[in-house]
Amino acid sequence: MANRPIVARMLEQRRVPFELFEFDAAIRSAEEVARSTGMAPHEVYKTLVVEHDPPRGKPLLVMMPADSELDLKALAAALGAKKLRMASHADAERYTGLQVGGISALALLQKGFPVHIDARALELDQVLVSAGQRGADVRLAVRDLLVLTKAAPLAGIAAAR
Repeated sequence: MANRPIVARMLEQRRVPFELFEFDAAIRSAEEVARSTGMAPHEVYKTLVVEHDPPRGKPLLVMMPADSELDLKALAAALGAKKLRMASHADAERYTGLQVGGISALALLQKGFPVHIDARALELDQVLVSAGQRGADVRLAVRDLLVLTKAAPLAGIAAAR
């Protein structure tokens, strides 16, 4: 990769241990990332952009395992929100300045997004998350991810499959 991903540079500056994984930038889904990197899908976390419906204020970033779907009603109930919806790809990119497939809470630390994470992450030592660009992810300790992003763990926000 010609340019080191923004998240890798940030983690190096902060001396946070991580491992960089590079893969085909055409891959967009977290489940495909899991297959490509050899990681278990429940250890690969995607970052979703969720907005109030109708949109108001800053959208939320929600990190979920690759093998799970977000239950928007359960998330709204957990947050005391009336109604939430997924941001469109175009809106997610406009809000974050990052491309879908490369959206990362770690790349947006200074942007003021509220960050939430599926509480099942607390059962893991490490997770793989986007490095802020398509084709690159980083594996780091869950405790470091939580400290850096100030992510609030939420239980029961995954939809039944």
